[in-house]
This record gives sequence, structure tokens and C-alpha cells, in this order.
Amino acid sequence: LCHLTAASCIPLSAIIKSIKVMKRINEIKKMLAKKATIFTSGGFKPTYSDTESWIGRVYLYKEDETIPVDSNGKMMFPLLQICLDGLPYIPDSLKGIKVLTVFVSDNIPVELVGNGNNWVLREYKEGDILVNKDLSNNSSPIKPFPLKSRLIEEDYPIFDGGDIPEDIMEELEEMEDSEEITDYYDYTECHSEHKIGGYPCYIQSGINWGEGYEFVLQIASDEKANLNIIDSGNIYLAKNRLTGDWKLYCDFY
Repeated sequence: LCHLTAASCIPLSAIIKSIKVMKRINEIKKMLAKKATIFTSGGFKPTYSDTESWIGRVYLYKEDETIPVDSNGKMMFPLLQICLDGLPYIPDSLKGIKVLTVFVSDNIPVELVGNGNNWVLREYKEGDILVNKDLSNNSSPIKPFPLKSRLIEEDYPIFDGGDIPEDIMEELEEMEDSEEITDYYDYTECHSEHKIGGYPCYIQSGINWGEGYEFVLQIASDEKANLNIIDSGNIYLAKNRLTGDWKLYCDFY
């Protein structure tokens, strides 16, 4: 336990305490960790298949559907298409869903709003018949890119986002105050990319989605796709397990 001199000797009690602290941190991480599917835009040739996910492009519609319009009658921007088949992870709330498509007005809502309020999410089930349509909005600044998915085994909530149970928050704060640990983010990471599952990587402090709602999807500002959400912000989408309703929230720097 001692290195060269007595001055560099680490007390056995300190070592034992450090081991106990790290054991507890690992227990907390195990309680908090969630899986997620992360999406990266471009970097490979698109296949243009009916199972390819895109940022800035939506090509799957029902026969009678087209690009929706916003409250001012203006055509929305095709923002995202996610084909869930074959993804490494999807949350239980999306079981039985094969495609999600998202459209947004150029006047992106910044408050917590339901589906249809200057944004539209369409959810298609396994039995739905979809048509490949070459539709676009020429005024959209978003450059379309196919998305590549990968699995994240451990995604963690931000510290003040409201997703950490109160008793765990108090314990972590006590550990930091007593300098038993350095900083929460030295042990965890909330992934800031486009993702399904995991936790919302809020830029500001978190929000209360309302009873029954669960975060499902994050759409991040994407330099490659020329997607700037207000000011390098994110869009978060949550679904109500009982009603199937969706809500959108946006925050930014």
C-alpha cells in the first residue's frame, strides 16, 4: 500500500471507501442505463430501398397522403423517416410499428405541443400498405441523407433533466458535495445524436411530459444535413402508451 515513502502511503480505510463508492456508482449506473439506437447521417451510398431511414427525406406514404401543411397553409419540411425493421433496438412503445415519418413547419414549435401543431408525426403499423412517392419541398433547407444505425448499450439521463429518481439525485449530490466522486458526467454519457430510445439529451433543463408519456425519439441539429433547430437545438418526441398520442418539445442554446 505504500510507494517509496510514508508520505505516499494510501490509508487502507481510504482504499476501502473508494471501492465502496465505485461499487455504488456502478449500481446506480445499472439502474439508470437504457439502450438506444443512434443514427448517423451519410457517409455511405444510399440503397433507396423501402427499408432505408433518412434525414431530410420522406418517401413512404399511404395512397391518399402527401406532405402536410402548417397552420399558415405552407407545406412542411420532410424531416425524418425511420424504418424500424432491423434496427438494433426499439422501445416497447414502438412494437408493431414499421415506419415513423416526421414533418415540421419552418416555424418550429418551441413549447410542448401535441401532434399536428406545426409538426406531424405519422406512425405506420405492420399491416399498413405504403406507397413510395417522390415528394419534396423545394423550399426546405435540409439536405437529405440516409441514416446508419448502431446500438448504444448504455445511455444515461442528464443530471437536471428530471429522469433521475429523487432519492438517487440526493445521493449523487451528497457524493459530489463530500468529494467522494468528481462529477456525474465523468461516469455517464447522454448521447446527443439522433436516436430512438435512451434518454432525451436536453440542452436546457428537462420538462414534465405529462402522465403516461414516455420519451421515444430525439432529432438533433445536423451540420451535414444543414439542419439547425433554432440555435443548434434538439427536437424531442414522446408517446403516450395508453392513448398513442405524441408530443413534441424543442430546446436550444
